[in-house]
Amino acid sequence: MHYEDETFTKAPAAQLTGRNHTYENCKFISCDLSHANLYGLVFIDCVFDGCNLALADATDTGFQNIRFKDCKLSGLNFGKARDFLFEVYFENCILDNAIFYKKKNKKGRFTDCSMTETDLTEADLTEAKFINCNLNRAFFSRTILKGADLRSSYNYTIDPDDNMIKKAMFSLHGLPGLLAKYDIKIEG
Repeated sequence: MHYEDETFTKAPAAQLTGRNHTYENCKFISCDLSHANLYGLVFIDCVFDGCNLALADATDTGFQNIRFKDCKLSGLNFGKARDFLFEVYFENCILDNAIFYKKKNKKGRFTDCSMTETDLTEADLTEAKFINCNLNRAFFSRTILKGADLRSSYNYTIDPDDNMIKKAMFSLHGLPGLLAKYDIKIEG
């Protein structure tokens, strides 16, 4: 089934699931998709506004140019989503414990998001923008952050020896998070 230019308001998960369904240029407003099985669904140029996708199963799900606004995405494993044209943007979202393992989301945008314990292991976030995000205990390992902007984000710990951070932008207040492994005190 192919849905195009439709708006789904407070739609239950059962209404949206089904193998090989494609949603193009659709809006999802206040939908509760927590624990939903999104297996095999493809979303293209869609907007999720005020939706709950916590612990949804995104195995083999296509996310192509998707905007999430005011959504709860805790525990969602984007690492299992399709790689083909994967592109996601987040604004004022809860991404705590979300997983982006090995995901390519170049120029991705994370604005005003809570990303506590988010797993960004081996993700390619080249030129991504993290604007005012809480990255408390977020896991960066072999993450590509070339040209990424983390100047306004906080609470991160990133090992420059374990991650690619060439030309990434950090603010002075983020310096302790880059030097944490050296167990030194920074004042001023």
